[in-house]
Amino acid sequence: MSNRKLFVWFVLLALLIPVVLTACGGTGDIEQAVEEAAQQVQEAAPTVQAAVEEVEPTVQAAVEEAVQAEPTAEPAAEEPTAEPVVEEPIAEPDYDTEIYGNLAEVDLDGAHVIFWSRYDSGSKQQAMDEICADFNATNEYGITVECQPIGHYGILYDNMIAALATGEVPGLIVAYQNQAAAYQVADGLVAIDPYINDPMYGLSEEDKADFFASFIASDRLPQFDGQDFGFPAAGRSMEVLYYNMDWLAELGYDAPPQTPDEFAEMACAASEQPFSKNSSDFSVGMELSTDASRFAALTFARGGDIFDYENGVFTYNTPEAIEAMTMMQDLFNQGCIAPIAERYGDQADFGNGMNLFTQGSSSGLPFYVSAVNDGATGGFEWSVVPIPYTGDHPVQNIYGASTSIVRTDPQTQLASWLFLKFWSSPENQARWVPASNYFPSRASVAADLSDYMQENAAFGTAFDLLQYGKAEAPVAGYDNVRDAASETFNDIVFNGADVVSSLDALNELANAIMEESAP
Repeated sequence: MSNRKLFVWFVLLALLIPVVLTACGGTGDIEQAVEEAAQQVQEAAPTVQAAVEEVEPTVQAAVEEAVQAEPTAEPAAEEPTAEPVVEEPIAEPDYDTEIYGNLAEVDLDGAHVIFWSRYDSGSKQQAMDEICADFNATNEYGITVECQPIGHYGILYDNMIAALATGEVPGLIVAYQNQAAAYQVADGLVAIDPYINDPMYGLSEEDKADFFASFIASDRLPQFDGQDFGFPAAGRSMEVLYYNMDWLAELGYDAPPQTPDEFAEMACAASEQPFSKNSSDFSVGMELSTDASRFAALTFARGGDIFDYENGVFTYNTPEAIEAMTMMQDLFNQGCIAPIAERYGDQADFGNGMNLFTQGSSSGLPFYVSAVNDGATGGFEWSVVPIPYTGDHPVQNIYGASTSIVRTDPQTQLASWLFLKFWSSPENQARWVPASNYFPSRASVAADLSDYMQENAAFGTAFDLLQYGKAEAPVAGYDNVRDAASETFNDIVFNGADVVSSLDALNELANAIMEESAP
């Protein structure tokens, strides 16, 4: 049957049902009603048929439109399965919690740190007191640092060795790297690496990159797996060559020496032609201090070293050391250099125009300023340059004490580190440098020292040489080795000792001392 016929019959049936229901009263009545309704349907059929044919197109169009408008049913989306919640495991500290505690959980409230410092007088002590006071007033943990100036490094060392025996130790101590190694032989210190690298209390990557790499490297002790047992908050000094610019011009030179051969030539020329402002009868190319750091600096400048880090042995008898000692011995024999008559006598003679060159620490710059300004010559132009070198670039002996954290307890140790971090901030380094005349530990501090460097041109010249730094051996026993090196240096240059056999003997003695002092 067609859809149209079904529709017609549906309409007729719709008309029939109400008639039947209305007529219902019994079975007979129902039959009669049905017959009457059927007759009515037959009579109405032509009329209904005509009506259906008339409205059929409209109804059909409406149906098709409704079908087209109805969206296609999408299959029911599956409910996403909830991912199981997996708790991240708490990372175990990569340091010894028996020594450090868990740094994230250390209670710093009320921590007290005793700091044994070297800075016992003058502008260094004043600046150190101010930095300690500022830290105590501003740190958020209630930490107090008690700064106790002890005296020079020898006194500090003796006091610390005694303290390690009794257990009455400070929390912080200023120490050269070889002294730190000696303390660590007795397990007296803690490595600073965990503090530097801690995500909560450590240094950012930007801060780490700001520190001079050679400064950080000098505190890594080869006898203790290269760990850092000091931090260079106090800065550094370097070996430099001081020279009289006016005297060089009188000798016919327009620049200071760059190579050892140029140095030797100029020194000998000065011994023959005194400075015009020198009113004395003494004139020499250089007055030489036979300090162990002078020895190391001369060897470094020729590309050598006094210590083999790979094999862990001293190397005082390398070809570079032999060349340096031979040259200095020859210059003395020619009368071009002379020994220092008394401690710091070379500085006074430099200010009086008696020596063309001296070699020493950059920390002596303020004393040279005074020596020249107050000297008998009435002043002259002078500056500093690298130790004369043989390679493509200088190699500068950079040295200086760092500050070590003593092994005590997790609270005191962490509080000590936070003070070191405070002291080494760019702001505090900027005020520490003029007071101490040490180089800052961080490169960015230079921007805050432009006025200071402009007023102290030689300091700025030396600062630019920090990129060429190298350090002396940071091993236990080096204090005693230094004494032996200085004595050998003096014997070779001024007493005519055989260079090769003397350096062989020094090397053997140095390694024996280190072996006796080793952990």
